Amino acid sequence: MNNTSYKDPAGFVFNLDGIVYRQINLCAKNDYEMLMNIGLYNELAERNMVVRHEEVFLEKEADENSYKFIKPAQIEYISYPYEWAFSALKDAALLTLKIQKTALKYGMSLKDASAYNIQFEGTKPVFIDTLSFERYKENTPWKAYGQFCRHFLAPLALMSYTDINLNKLLITNIDGIPLDITSKLLPLNAKFNFGILVHIFLHALSQKACESKKQSFARNAKMRLFEQKALIESLENTVKSLKFPHIFTEWGNYYENTNYCNEAFKEKKSIISHFINKVEPGSLCDLGSNRGDFARIASGKNIKTIAFDIDPVAIEDNYRYAKKHKETNLLPLLQDFNNPSPAIGFMNDERFNFCTRFKCDMVMALALIHHLAISNNLPFDNIAKFFSTLGKYLIIEFVPKTDSKVQILLSSREDIFDTYNAETFEAVFGKYFEILEKVNIKNSERMLYLMRKK
Repeated sequence: MNNTSYKDPAGFVFNLDGIVYRQINLCAKNDYEMLMNIGLYNELAERNMVVRHEEVFLEKEADENSYKFIKPAQIEYISYPYEWAFSALKDAALLTLKIQKTALKYGMSLKDASAYNIQFEGTKPVFIDTLSFERYKENTPWKAYGQFCRHFLAPLALMSYTDINLNKLLITNIDGIPLDITSKLLPLNAKFNFGILVHIFLHALSQKACESKKQSFARNAKMRLFEQKALIESLENTVKSLKFPHIFTEWGNYYENTNYCNEAFKEKKSIISHFINKVEPGSLCDLGSNRGDFARIASGKNIKTIAFDIDPVAIEDNYRYAKKHKETNLLPLLQDFNNPSPAIGFMNDERFNFCTRFKCDMVMALALIHHLAISNNLPFDNIAKFFSTLGKYLIIEFVPKTDSKVQILLSSREDIFDTYNAETFEAVFGKYFEILEKVNIKNSERMLYLMRKK
């Protein structure tokens, strides 16, 4: 069993010989058959809103609770909402609401509105939980309303009104950011947004009132179908109203203040393209991608590419560009490599850590080594070992201490980095990798390396 699904009595996800399957339990038979027979699944699949699947026969895996097994289309890289760009989280929220509206049209409803039910293929969100659909019950509220507000509306509102990095609160709140906490963190002017006022501030007060009376928030509530549709419409309008804040960050504007001349920039792209052509990887992870200029060298060659960066502005710009140009091979994600996404949940086993989820044929680390080694005091040995766990091949740029960017890092601290030099770098990385090529970038002191894991 996959530990991300053991809480669901309707079934669970499991891995067999590297392939992900889902068991549907007998208790979910009627809802699953309704989903498949009334046309809802077909419409959602044809519109690429839900992951496609095929029914398979797995006799050895069957138990007394199993009804059917399905094999969903395989998602190569699993990402989590605290790693998404603001617009990616917004797209995931709108897809969830769109699916609920479509389900109601067929007499069904989503019983879950977890952000973890969404994954991305490039910048295209897709719903992956086939067992979240159930028959709609007359005069009942949307069961997943509170969860939607915690998983989507709360982090989006906090990112828009308070601080763009507050989606990271989802790491410590696996079932979404509590609305009472959200209310305290939002500024007063957020109440002028009617949707935020209703779905967060008043929603939180209603929950608190019910808790004081020891009553369930929705136990006795009634909601007619047209009222539930109006609720979904209100949530949709509220999500659409939330905007990415206008902020300046160092890395979001990196290329406006780079020490590369145009010739060196083009030369760097040419060398990287040559390295990629030499290896012909099936997948690539760009660590510290900024807005994705170099990651697109790989994705443009039909290579599945994940573009990671610590900066939310850079990732937002990258995501919007990829979405606008319908780039299907590139997914920008937030990641701090000095503190990568941890394993979280019960026994730290519900959501997996960064190193478990992201393995690829080739790793690219451009203009990153000095930030890890000097800004974060990480020894070359630790960095090399980390990179070697992620992929077989490595493209890495060494930035010498004489480089202006390194000098900026050293201007505010004591230079204790006597071993930060190309000779030590090559010797230490040589323990983990074989150096295949080494090329100096023209009109620059920087060096690009192509390495293969030993």
